[in-house]
Amino acid sequence: MEKILLTYTMLEILGITLFAGQFFCMVQGDAHYYDFVLREKNFTRLCSTKSMLVVNDSFPGPVIRVHKGDTVFVNVHNQGYYGVTIHWHGVKQPRNPWSDGPEYITQCPIQPGTNFTYEVIFSDEEGTLWWHAHSDWTRATVHGAIVVLPAIGSTYPFPEPDGDEVVVLAAWYKGNVKELVDEAMFEGGDLPHSDAYTINGEPGDFCDCSKGSAYRWIVDYGKTYLLRVVNGIMNAEVFFAVAQHNFTVVGMDGHYIKPIATDYIMISPGQTMDILLTANQSLGSYYMAARQFSSEDISVTGFDHANVTAILEYRGNSTSPSPPSFPSTLPMYLDFYAALQLTKRIRSLASQDYPVNVPLNITTRMFVTASMNTMICTPCSEGIDNEILASSLNNISWVNPHTDVLRAYYRNISGVYTTDFPPSFFNFTADEFPDNIDLTVQGTKLKVLNYNESIEIVFQGTNLLKGSVNHPMHLHGYSFYVVGTGHGIFNNETDPKEFNLVDPPEVTTFGVPKIGWVAIRFVAKNPGVWFWHCHLDRHMSWGMNTVFIVKNGGTVETSIRQPPAYMPSCKVPLKSWLKNEDVLEERASK
Repeated sequence: MEKILLTYTMLEILGITLFAGQFFCMVQGDAHYYDFVLREKNFTRLCSTKSMLVVNDSFPGPVIRVHKGDTVFVNVHNQGYYGVTIHWHGVKQPRNPWSDGPEYITQCPIQPGTNFTYEVIFSDEEGTLWWHAHSDWTRATVHGAIVVLPAIGSTYPFPEPDGDEVVVLAAWYKGNVKELVDEAMFEGGDLPHSDAYTINGEPGDFCDCSKGSAYRWIVDYGKTYLLRVVNGIMNAEVFFAVAQHNFTVVGMDGHYIKPIATDYIMISPGQTMDILLTANQSLGSYYMAARQFSSEDISVTGFDHANVTAILEYRGNSTSPSPPSFPSTLPMYLDFYAALQLTKRIRSLASQDYPVNVPLNITTRMFVTASMNTMICTPCSEGIDNEILASSLNNISWVNPHTDVLRAYYRNISGVYTTDFPPSFFNFTADEFPDNIDLTVQGTKLKVLNYNESIEIVFQGTNLLKGSVNHPMHLHGYSFYVVGTGHGIFNNETDPKEFNLVDPPEVTTFGVPKIGWVAIRFVAKNPGVWFWHCHLDRHMSWGMNTVFIVKNGGTVETSIRQPPAYMPSCKVPLKSWLKNEDVLEERASK
């Protein structure tokens, strides 16, 4: 996965130079240029071959490598048959929501046969992040890692490793993911479940027709490596371990943490972790393995039980038996205690070089419920009594507008969204609920924040439909401090007394625990339109999302940058529309 240097016309070079000039006035850093070509390519996994949309013919896509404070220009050429956007997950994009990427939030899709150049501005991020498509479920195949090295002239807050290795976890579907999702959304049925997971594109030795194809990582005895783990799986938290090797977790979501010694991790969709691993075992081969952590009700057994594997292999003569040993420390699917024990140990580094700045004087408090729901849908063929599955935040199931929210906000276009994101109150974790309390309604309701407000949000998980699970919530444009978490219903008198305001983890994605709550804090100092949503794509598709609009401050430096000269059109071209309509009409006639 090598970096590909762009070949630009003189006009494109001039435009990029002007953009770069604006940025260099604010921060020192280098500029990098990548070319992402989106097109269909055949891949064979699990005994069958299918065509799927990927970047630069690779799955996962290319790794972007930068130093802290750099800027990256990525020219995305869409040679597929439907519109796509790209999101730079964990990159704050100061004052630049135009290049954040979520479909119909900050832009309309890049249509087939067109291109769009993203300007990705790095600020204080350091460690591992990632990029992925942010339109429908296209991120299943369109994603890759971002490595943010320390700024030139500085180093890591731990001994410099001898090398690093990127591990991207992903989901594999035997069918065409877009068609499966389109059908399910059209008919109101269940959304697709994966058939396997992959490590760097391969399911590993325990899946059908996959023996001998596992990804191999070659290491040298005695060296210490920085393992950069990305959970790009669509809908599953996973445990991950390496047989007979210990971990030291040193970073998460582009921020350093106090070192955690462990022999496994639990990582949620959207999260990244930086892990030190010393190759100190006998020469041979060892499985790296992951399996799903299911926080659903124990009666739910229909999740993906596949064990995905890759192989850590020592260079030199092997003394270990074949096959490689499997990690005995890998927790089982329902091990809630193992997941909780790791999560509660995460703390910010909070050192002189990497300080924390937790807001103490809160000006805006929000209480937000994350729920599974039902919704009335009379024409949906898969509904029961005209009801289909949905999800919500504060009982509003988000629906995308016909144009993007950012364009509507910046251009003062009315009728696209409303600013009345509501409160929500009931006995959230009960086993039984009054009739119809699980019904939600759709809306494009968002929350407006003033510049420099200090925000506290308590996310409360609910047990509607007995569907309480961990919800990994992701906020675009920001990192936030996780100051508290707990089981049951949040108590606003006693629970804040236990908040960690000294060294809470600073992250961009964090789980709302099953039948529990999580409290986060941040300062609204990045003006723009910013999406926040559950990073389980099933829940996001069903509506567990909303938007923050952070208003401009009083100066140019505290205001949204002007939009680029070109943004993708919100008109769907006939070719793309016809292909998608043909699929849906064919299914509707069956």
